[in-house]
Amino acid sequence: MRVHVISDVHGRADALARAGDDADALVCLGDLILFVDYDDHAKGIFADLFGAANAAEFIGLRTAGRFDEARAMSARLWATLDGDPREHIERNVHAQYEALFAAMPVPAYLTYGNVDLPRLWTDHVRPGQRVLDGEVAEIGGLRFGFVGGGLKTPYRTPHEISDEEYAAKVEAVGAVDVLCCHIPPAVPELLYDVVARRFERGSEATLEAIRRTQPRYALFGHVHNPLRARTRIGRTECVNVGHFRAKGVPYVLEW
Repeated sequence: MRVHVISDVHGRADALARAGDDADALVCLGDLILFVDYDDHAKGIFADLFGAANAAEFIGLRTAGRFDEARAMSARLWATLDGDPREHIERNVHAQYEALFAAMPVPAYLTYGNVDLPRLWTDHVRPGQRVLDGEVAEIGGLRFGFVGGGLKTPYRTPHEISDEEYAAKVEAVGAVDVLCCHIPPAVPELLYDVVARRFERGSEATLEAIRRTQPRYALFGHVHNPLRARTRIGRTECVNVGHFRAKGVPYVLEW
């Protein structure tokens, strides 16, 4: 059995169309849309609406941890548009989702990332694309558990949830062979991004579940440039499957 696993697609419909080549199934760990691009400031919804220069300034403020200033700047820009800002965001998100779900090969098993808008997925998911969150699917005789979303941060990305809600989903999944999450377990070397020079948030609940149930694999993304891409916790191989937008190639899981 050969399964390809991806995360942090962020708009790469071209590479997504090839992500399932020679695989029995595709697993996607979320973050499909591209709101801002930290590498190319001219890309993403924010730049499409307000230009690359404004996107660069916005990214600079967030990178420096000046979140209040970034939110104030964003609010000023949104106020220049006609109508409700949410309508502009959702129109652009719908356009990205339409292209991404159309490109995504099947069968595919998906969960949400922290920048996704789950309520919009139902308009675009196609037959053969199964969305799971706090749920388990059997793939090739192994039990795959899925936990989507991220935990609350100063970035206030769209799909951040409370620690309690996240822990409840981890508990609902229970003991599995492969634990699939968008964010890593709370292991410092898995959480530090060497380019952004900051720690992302990881899940204590996921870490505790890994220690208790010892799945074969714990797979995740979220941290685009991790200090360490993999580590072992007991018998569990913990793997960051890679920043798909940048690399365009999946992580391969075979058994």
